[in-house]
Amino acid sequence: MFSKKFEDTLLIIAEKVDENKYLNSVKDSFTVFMPFVIVGSFAVLLNSVLCSPQTGLAQWIPWLSKLSVAFTAMNFATLGIMSIPVIFLIAMNLAKHDKNPEYITGVVAVASYCSVIPEVVTITVDGVTGKATGIPSAALGAQGLFVGMLLTIAIVGLFSKLTQIDAIKIKMPPSVPVGITTSFNTLIPIMVTLVTASVGGALFHLATGVYINEFVYQVLQAPLEAVFQSPAGILAIVIFSQLFWFLGIHGGLVISPIRNPLMAVAIAANIAAAANGQIPDQAVTYGFWLNFVVQGGAGMIFSLILAIFMFSKREDHRMVAKLGFGPAVFNISEPVVFGLPLVLNPTFAIPFIFNSGIACAIALFFTKIGFMPCNIVDVPFGVPLLLGAFIGHGWQGTVVQIISIAVTTVTWIPFVLMANKEAEREAMRKAAVGKEA
Repeated sequence: MFSKKFEDTLLIIAEKVDENKYLNSVKDSFTVFMPFVIVGSFAVLLNSVLCSPQTGLAQWIPWLSKLSVAFTAMNFATLGIMSIPVIFLIAMNLAKHDKNPEYITGVVAVASYCSVIPEVVTITVDGVTGKATGIPSAALGAQGLFVGMLLTIAIVGLFSKLTQIDAIKIKMPPSVPVGITTSFNTLIPIMVTLVTASVGGALFHLATGVYINEFVYQVLQAPLEAVFQSPAGILAIVIFSQLFWFLGIHGGLVISPIRNPLMAVAIAANIAAAANGQIPDQAVTYGFWLNFVVQGGAGMIFSLILAIFMFSKREDHRMVAKLGFGPAVFNISEPVVFGLPLVLNPTFAIPFIFNSGIACAIALFFTKIGFMPCNIVDVPFGVPLLLGAFIGHGWQGTVVQIISIAVTTVTWIPFVLMANKEAEREAMRKAAVGKEA
């Protein structure tokens, strides 16, 4: 009874997440922006490999150091200002859901965000500190993500309501092109929305002495980052994701609206730390997730395949393992998850739900003791096992991945043997029934 209720609860949660336009907009926006995060992190790698006089080819070809500014600019254009394109994408996705003008809504959201963040920066020249016109990098980069997402949801909601009020639309003759008509219809809603955002931001600053982006970062985003990077926090998310996989629902998609923004913040923080000569300390990034949580497929499917090859006597399981081996090397688990199947399969439930957590814990341990460095390069999905870990975390990452695969293979073995016995009992039962007939 409890199992059924728990299963129904998880299904309801997955359904609610899938139907929520705000979570879907965030998820879809980060899915679109993820390639830019990866490219931005590779810019750091190229800078190090090619342009660094200490570690790159510039040791022997000094001219290459002059290209450093290009890769620095490439990183800034992707990760350094990530809040702006993410705000624009979320606003567009919300507008698409509400059937409002998508591009205008995106620009309104970006303009609203820019109206509430600081417009001055503190600079020091020759020992003299003063103020200058400019937008702080923290407001444009990863630290602005959460306030940007929350503000975008509020601003798009207001703008959407205003565009539905016919009384404030500027009517144009039917002969006027649609684009011009849309611009005039949204003129007053744009004005009201921007006035609301800018005045609200100014009043907040006057009342508290801090800008709203700084306040949200200190009160909401920083604590969430700390929880996400803690062993208990990330392990809870990993297991929660695997519970959905056990029900046949893509767990990664369910948790991505919360997971992906925090991962984007983490890789940006690591890159910033490395650029300032500091040691990156944010372990859980997109690259970490691919290489040490779902390597070989969510639930450590590659390890299951190895256990089946070594110990399974069931031809049906061995056939599925052979078909799933190639995809699992590239972290694709579906052929085995749905072919074996692992969905709602009580025999394999325990390792399927907890093995990714075990692998994650192993990687966190080796990061904590200083053996494996935190990555500053996020590899894309589909990079094969061992290679992805090497690109992101060096040879240490490859070693840790081999260890986690070995450990989780061992945890699969007792359950593969259990499946053998179940098959034997089923064969004996069928034989007994055949004799009776």
